[in-house]
Amino acid sequence: MSDGAKAALITGRVSAFCLFGLAVAYGLGSASIEYAFASDPLGPRVVPEALAVVLGLLCLLYARSPGTAEVFPSGPLLWRVLAIPLLLVACVAIFETVGFAASIFLLTLGTGLIFGASLRNAAIGAAGHAALWWFIFSYLLQVYLPAGTVVG
Repeated sequence: MSDGAKAALITGRVSAFCLFGLAVAYGLGSASIEYAFASDPLGPRVVPEALAVVLGLLCLLYARSPGTAEVFPSGPLLWRVLAIPLLLVACVAIFETVGFAASIFLLTLGTGLIFGASLRNAAIGAAGHAALWWFIFSYLLQVYLPAGTVVG
């Protein structure tokens, strides 16, 4: 087995076990849902628990024979790959403080910049994206969106 094939095999297995951990966490999270038995005999836990079991089984099957996979990124590509989840965590962390519109604006702006958009195009896209979702949630679906403690 060549070094590239061995690295792809390891990458595939690491991915499978990371997804398996997600399946276990999802299953444990769904098992903690509380509900009144009288409301529904099956309750709201059945579908998430079934999905967790199916995901776990598919992850184990994938770990057994992962097939071909890309090798784990390194260098600048690794930073771009890690920047998206870090940006998402940061935007979720500031969501209550700055509000929905600013948070989704920053998320879209950062994603655009990470994928190589110019600052102008990323800002225009982010403003349009934030305005679109604000309109959909606030006016069409009539869902409360926090304006943030900074804005009021």
